[in-house]
Parts: sequence; C-alpha cells; structure tokens
Amino acid sequence: MTLSQLEYIVAVDTHRHFATAADHCHVTQPTLSMQIQKLEDELGMLLFDRSKQPVVPTETGQIILDQAREVLRAARRIPEIVKESREDFSGELRLGIIPTLAPYLLPYFIGQFIGRYPAVTVQIQEMMTEQVLERLKNGLIDVGIVVTPLDENGLLEVPLFYEPFVLYAANSHPLFQKATVSAGDLKSDGLWLLTEGHCFRNQVVSLCGTDKRQTGSQPLRYETGSLETLIKLIDKQDGFTLLPYLATVDMDETRKARIRPFDAPQPVREVSLVMHRSFLKRKLIDVFKQEILTHLPPELVSRKKTNVVQL
Repeated sequence: MTLSQLEYIVAVDTHRHFATAADHCHVTQPTLSMQIQKLEDELGMLLFDRSKQPVVPTETGQIILDQAREVLRAARRIPEIVKESREDFSGELRLGIIPTLAPYLLPYFIGQFIGRYPAVTVQIQEMMTEQVLERLKNGLIDVGIVVTPLDENGLLEVPLFYEPFVLYAANSHPLFQKATVSAGDLKSDGLWLLTEGHCFRNQVVSLCGTDKRQTGSQPLRYETGSLETLIKLIDKQDGFTLLPYLATVDMDETRKARIRPFDAPQPVREVSLVMHRSFLKRKLIDVFKQEILTHLPPELVSRKKTNVVQL
C-alpha cells in the first residue's frame, strides 16, 4: 500500500469518475486503474462499485476511504511542520466563502493579505454552506468562512465576529416610519427573501417565526440569491427585507435612510472560520485570521456574542 494509491482512491471518490480522477492526479487513466486494482487485490476486496455511474464506493470501501483521507492529511502535515518552523508563508490557500459574505467581507482584507504574503496564492470559491463543508471534508479547500454554529463532526469552528441584522424598507412600507424595529414587526406583509439554500434566508425565517414569502399587495413573486437584487427590488417596488450589517456599509445616503436597526439586544449572526480538525496550514490560517480581524470595522470586532440567530 502506497500514499499514491491512497491519493488515487480518494480522487476517484471525490470526482466519482476514473478519467477525471486521473487528470486530477496527473497520471493516465490506465495507470490509476492499475494501481487501484493492485490495492484492491492486496486488501482482498473491492473499494468501488464500477457497475454504477457515477462510480460509488462499496460499504467497506467508504470506511477505508475515510481512513485514507486521514492518512493523507497526516502525511501532508509533515512538510507543513517544516514550513511552519521556518515561518515560510508560501504555497496555496484555498478558501470557500458564502455569497452573503463574499462581496462585503473580502474587500476589507484580501488585498492587504496578498500584499503582506506575496508568496501565498489565494484561491477563492464562492459557494453555499453545504458545499463549503463537503469540500472541507474532502480536502478540496483549506478553510471556509461561513455562518455558525454548525456543530459538524470533524470540523473546527473559530468565531471571527458577530454581525448585526438590520431592516431595509421601502419608503412606502409602514416599517419605514419606525425608528427601530423588533422581531414582532417582521410579521408585516411584504417580506422579500433569498432563495432556499442560503443560511441567511434560514436566519431571517427564524427571526420572523415562519417561512413568509412576498404577500399582501405585491403581485410579484421572485426568488434570488443576491442581496443586491433584493435591495433594488425594494427601491423600485415595495416591501422590506433583512440585511447583514456589512452589506449596508457602503450604501449611499438615500439607501441608508431606508435602514432601521433592531431594538436591543440586536439579533446577530456568528461569522467563523471553519476547517478540518486535523487541518493543515495552521500558521498560515492563523495569520489569515489576524489579517481579517485587523481590517474589519472596529464596531464588529468589539461586539460581544449576544442574541445569535440560529440557522
């Protein structure tokens, strides 16, 4: 049994296709297939059910694959230890971040991080929380920035900051007349939501107490994955939505006039770094975390953990 063979079976499990796995491992498909066959012969069992498309692991094969991932993580940790001892911040950092954070959080720190650590290549992928978790477990990304708590087995959550929710209402909506709002006010008609699958939508639904969609006098029913689209719809139509604080920082004065804070204690979302418990690139991720905190608005860094809205 070799580390290369373990890399090959993990690649097949990740991509569920022998040819794609071979491309990922930079070998020919016959070479990859032959090495996997040799491993199966050594173990005396099949690791994959090749009769199905896409290919899937056998029941015992899945257990072996989980162990193979742990072995590969441990093996990759060895050169990481050497680099950390030299404080050699280089290589690739693969980041997954959710859409309701990416456009508002990344501009605060990513340019400064790249400038401070020019030998590090940052690969950023915007994706839903479930995709972030899956790719962390499969070793396809190094760290995620998501909303927590998630309490996923095998993953470590490191809270970064607590971001308040605010209400954004059209000038014609009754909530526009209020100076502050409470959770009870959200039962009003006219709530616009993101599409299902977004954790921010789940939190808004949790605050409202029900899965309310556009109701009342609005004849239009529209689903979007973009907070900016919701803002523009409210600007031109009617209704209201909830926004995370960072999405409002760079608004012009006209839009800021439509924002209403919540009564104390304000509802917040917990934003965290998430990584595998046996994570690699520990010191690199630590300096990445410090760069984020250094460039955040101070009102977020100083905010304490209170009234966190659950997912």
